[in-house]
Amino acid sequence: MFDIIYILEMIGIVAFAISGMIVARSKNMDPVGVFTIGFITALGGGTLRDLMMDNHPLYWIKHQEQPILILVMAIIFSYWRRAERLKASRIVFPDAIGLGIFSILGAQLALDLGHSWFIASLLGVMTGTFGGALRDTLCNEVPFIFRKDQIYASISFAGCWLYFVCQWLLASETLALTIGLLFIVVVRMLAVRFDIRLQRDPSQH
Repeated sequence: MFDIIYILEMIGIVAFAISGMIVARSKNMDPVGVFTIGFITALGGGTLRDLMMDNHPLYWIKHQEQPILILVMAIIFSYWRRAERLKASRIVFPDAIGLGIFSILGAQLALDLGHSWFIASLLGVMTGTFGGALRDTLCNEVPFIFRKDQIYASISFAGCWLYFVCQWLLASETLALTIGLLFIVVVRMLAVRFDIRLQRDPSQH
């Protein structure tokens, strides 16, 4: 199980780092800015999770290959000419992957540390959304989690509870993780594609 979790974490880090670096390049940041935004996006949620659960040392401090990977990615992104032409709107898919992976893994860790389903779901949402919120704030954008035209945190919350239920009903932890993760990614992409919102302005009717 550890290998699967570790692989998912690395995929989530790459996905969130890519989303941060795309936004950083669209804002004409230098390599330091690209690395900083990529680092914060990829590891910000996990850092908040570990701090709130008093889980020390922080996960990325124990696994230095994660910030090293982000540094290598930042160098490539900074000097790869095609990256300049990537629009900020391209972050939706990698952001959805990061949201799904880190929401579920954050919730799973909280359960492993003995927290209730409700507390674990909140910690899962924090893990999945905080890095992206920092990314958008530092890049002078309204974070997805606060935008009326986006369903974001609620998808993460629902996905965490779907994971809990599947874990309770199914014999396979891996299957429960997969179902919860895919739910978040697919629903997030469908919400963007079909402009699904929790609330619409009366003027749009």
